[in-house]
Amino acid sequence: MNDEKVRGKIQDAKTRVKNFDEVELGYTKKEAMAEASRCLHCVNPRCVQGCPVGIMIPEFIKCIKEDNLEGAYEVIAKSSSLPAICGRVCPQEKQCEAMCIKGFKGDAISIGSLERYVADNVGEIKLKKPKSNGKKVAIVGSGPSGLSCAYDLAKAGFSVTIFEILHKPGGVLTYGIPEFRLPKAIVQKQIDSLRELGVEIICDVLVGNTISLDDLQKEYDAVFLGTGAGLPKFMGIPGEDANGVFSANEVLTRINLMGSFKDDSKTPIKKVKKAYVIGGGNVAMDAVRSLKRLGIDAHIMYRRSEEELPARLMEVGHAKEEGIVFDLLTNPKEILVDENNNVVGMNVVNMNLTEPGEDGRRGVVEDESSLHKVDCDMVVMALGTSPNHSAVKNSKIELSDKGLIVVENSKTSLKNVYAGGDAVTGAATVILAMEAGKKAAQEIIEKIK
Repeated sequence: MNDEKVRGKIQDAKTRVKNFDEVELGYTKKEAMAEASRCLHCVNPRCVQGCPVGIMIPEFIKCIKEDNLEGAYEVIAKSSSLPAICGRVCPQEKQCEAMCIKGFKGDAISIGSLERYVADNVGEIKLKKPKSNGKKVAIVGSGPSGLSCAYDLAKAGFSVTIFEILHKPGGVLTYGIPEFRLPKAIVQKQIDSLRELGVEIICDVLVGNTISLDDLQKEYDAVFLGTGAGLPKFMGIPGEDANGVFSANEVLTRINLMGSFKDDSKTPIKKVKKAYVIGGGNVAMDAVRSLKRLGIDAHIMYRRSEEELPARLMEVGHAKEEGIVFDLLTNPKEILVDENNNVVGMNVVNMNLTEPGEDGRRGVVEDESSLHKVDCDMVVMALGTSPNHSAVKNSKIELSDKGLIVVENSKTSLKNVYAGGDAVTGAATVILAMEAGKKAAQEIIEKIK
């Protein structure tokens, strides 16, 4: 019996490299019901254990089989505030789908695609604003952890105000993920649902400057810090101050903020001939695929082999289909510039893999004799990020030696101040940030009640 997973349609690669429309087109009703019918509805569902926010996966899949989308959405909404987003960008293959029994001898259920199907097709769900409990909570940052925390607190009757530094809410969902992976209309819809619950979102506010953390502590019963990790890392090699060197954060923010335009007069990124994105994670894939759509000859340069690429296999596959060139086992040593400090190339070396270490990961060593030059006009660093703690400056909040906010059960060292997400863990995934916001909300609810 053929029991392969149902694969939804995607945009043809030759077409999609010329637009920023969504690549994955999502399931039709027929496809979703066929995929849902593959679920075994295990008595002890391992997939639920693999979901960071604990969605009762077999229950919502059963509702899909019964063509009950409202019921499916209600099941998901008990645990997750951002199903349309999680269904698109969460690494399900490493979480819920990795635990699926069917995946041990064949294809796991496409849980993420089914979650997205429910969220995209359920229609308008009117959320009822709960009765107020008279308590107020301030949330700093409107990324995944902040939105998740706000959702659970608002449902519990708290008056919630989110303070966002940028002029649109959503954090990495709005500015850091390209339109072809996460349409901004989807993000806006999820944010609008929060406002229906009574959550107030105030943008263009820099906590730590416009208003202090101390002020928030005085005015609110609790404060949650979901400030993320938006400070980009660089290699520290010669030439990084050249014109044409960017962080992946800046590239993605420029495109998301200013619009993904094709004509040179509006394109937020200077039109160059050839660009190298340094790194191999999901952010690197997002950046290089975005540059390709602007008509640039876009390369990935990664110091390890394809097997070690940390990006999702699906994203790597899409990048290859789109003509992205992978320069693997290669690493920059110096960025070369002209007399006007513009990027003209890089000196790079080949790398060799070592035997796996105690963590199972293989290291790399340089082949010093392999130094050679590559030509390019742009270099984009996608090497990870670290927290920017401007929100807590001049406070006595405890930070780790890595600059992360120290918490115990979501509580910081400051009274009634909680934190979660990338500001606590370092750069991670959307769903893990949501999990942290959800846990903090529960701690706040228990503490204040």
